[in-house]
Amino acid sequence: MKNIVILGGARDYHAMDWYRSVKNNISKRKLTFLTDMVGGEGFDIIVDKDDNIENLFIIDKLLFSKQSKIGNVWRNLIKILVLPIQVYCLKKHSKKSPATIYHAHPMYYMLLSWLSGVDFIGTPQGSEILVRAERSRLYRYFAVKSLQAAEFVTVDSVSMRDKILELSGIEAVIVQNGIDIKALSKFTDSAIERDKVASVRGMTDLYRIDTILASRNRSDCGTPINFIYPFSEEAYRNNVKSMFGAYDKDLGRLDKESMYRLLSQCRLVISIPKSDSSPRSVYESIFLGACVAITHNRYFDMLPNCMKQRIYLVDLSNEHWFDEAVAFADEISKINYVPSSVALEMFDQEISMQKVIENLY
Repeated sequence: MKNIVILGGARDYHAMDWYRSVKNNISKRKLTFLTDMVGGEGFDIIVDKDDNIENLFIIDKLLFSKQSKIGNVWRNLIKILVLPIQVYCLKKHSKKSPATIYHAHPMYYMLLSWLSGVDFIGTPQGSEILVRAERSRLYRYFAVKSLQAAEFVTVDSVSMRDKILELSGIEAVIVQNGIDIKALSKFTDSAIERDKVASVRGMTDLYRIDTILASRNRSDCGTPINFIYPFSEEAYRNNVKSMFGAYDKDLGRLDKESMYRLLSQCRLVISIPKSDSSPRSVYESIFLGACVAITHNRYFDMLPNCMKQRIYLVDLSNEHWFDEAVAFADEISKINYVPSSVALEMFDQEISMQKVIENLY
C-alpha cells in the first residue's frame, strides 16, 4: 500500500483536521503533512509536536503581519511567484518517496500536484469552484486542468459535485464534512445556560457580517453577538466594527476547545454567506445543541430531519429576520438535541474517514 501525504497549508484547520482524522484511522502506513505555510499573517500555530510535518519552501516570512485584502492579494502573488520552487521541492519529495499518494487541499495544492506530475487526490474548497471559477477564465482554465489531472476529486456537497461535472466532466466523490463527535460530546452538558448568539464564519464580505449587524440593529431587543472567525479582511472588519453594539464581542479566531465551549452556550448561531457548500461549523453548532440561522442552500435539503428542525431559514428580504430567528431559537434550544442514527452516520468524521481510507486511499 502506498504511503499518504496530505499536501496543504499547516495553518488550515480543515486540512489539519483531515490529516489528524486519517492518522487516527491508519496504523501500518506512513502519513505525512507536507506544507508551504505554518503561520504568517497573524495566524496561530496549530501544528503540535505529535504531527509529522515536512516542508516545501516555507513562505511565512514573506507574508504580511496581519490579515487584510491587500495581504490576500500579496499572498496569492507570492504563491504564484514561488510555484516553480514548490514544484521542484515536490518533485524532489516524490523521488524520495515514490510509493506515495498525495492528497491536495485545496486548489492551489492540486495545481502544484498537477505541475509536479505526482499521483494525487484533490479536494477543492467550495468558493474555488462555486465562485472563483465563474469570475475568472484564467482561474477556471487551471482549475479544470488540475481537476482532470487528479486520480480522484472529493467534495463535500452535491452543488460542488454538479459544478465540477459541468466544468470539467469529472465525476467527483462526495465525502461529507465530518465533525469530531467525541470532542463535541465533552461540551454537551444540558445544564449549560444557553444565552448567547454567535456568528461563526469569515469576517469578509462573502459572509455578510454587515447584513447580520444591520438586521440586529433594526431589532428592538438589541441582542449582543459574539463574532468568531477563522480569517478576516482588515478593512472590512474595521468597517463593520462601526456597526457593533456596546456588548458585541469581537473574539477572532479561537482554538477548537474555546470555540466548542462558546457554541455550547449559544441559543443561536448565524451563517448566511453569499455562497456555501457544506459548512462544518453549522453542523458542529447543531450537535452542540444550538439553533442555526442560514439562508437556503442545497446542503440543507440533504440534512436529516433531526438537524433541519433546529434550523431557521433566513429570508433576507424580511427586515425582521433576526428577531424571528432569536425567537425561534429561544423555543427550540430548550429541547436537547439528540442526533439520529442517520445524522451520526452522515457526520461522524471517524466513519467518513474510514470510508475514504477503504475506498480512495
